[in-house]
Amino acid sequence: MGRGGIVPSLRTSIRDASMTGDVYLVTERMTLRRITATDVDDLMALDADPEVMKHVDPFAITPQDRTGLRDFICNRRLPQFFAYYDLYSDRGFWAAIDRHDGRFLGWFHLIPRPEAPNEAVLGYRLHSFAWGRGLATEGARALVDRAFASGAVRVVAETLARHRASIRVMEKLGMKFIRESDFRGLPNVEYCIDSPLKVASS
Repeated sequence: MGRGGIVPSLRTSIRDASMTGDVYLVTERMTLRRITATDVDDLMALDADPEVMKHVDPFAITPQDRTGLRDFICNRRLPQFFAYYDLYSDRGFWAAIDRHDGRFLGWFHLIPRPEAPNEAVLGYRLHSFAWGRGLATEGARALVDRAFASGAVRVVAETLARHRASIRVMEKLGMKFIRESDFRGLPNVEYCIDSPLKVASS
């Protein structure tokens, strides 16, 4: 999980980075808030972590040099993030901040599924130093609950089939395997969980 998802076809300038970093939700150990322009260096460090990127960008599409990476974050990634805040009040990308020390841990997303707007797509990208602590499961579980509380009938997530850690997170959330697909020639798997209301009515 955590390739960035499908983004709205909306151009947003860097001027719109003057977001306040409004808090979206709080878990036991993290605050999830809006991403702002002040997060550029943290986003660069995240995308420069080779342990992270080998799972989410196996073909090294993201620029590796510092100048190219900064340009990519500022002129492509941030406008995509901000576009969600313009279009939705309860969907988008959220910086994950350690409540204990204020450290930037990575980000989560909960975005509409283009082909099924009443469904939500869950994803995350966390620094390798944050792995193995249950933070991915903690944040993802809170977002699944938020999705259902805001009317989603299903939450879906996907990852490379070789990424066992992300598959374990999805299974811990109660997600079920749907299908295997192809991600640029690599095996990819998709999982889902249905809203309790949808399950009860079926």
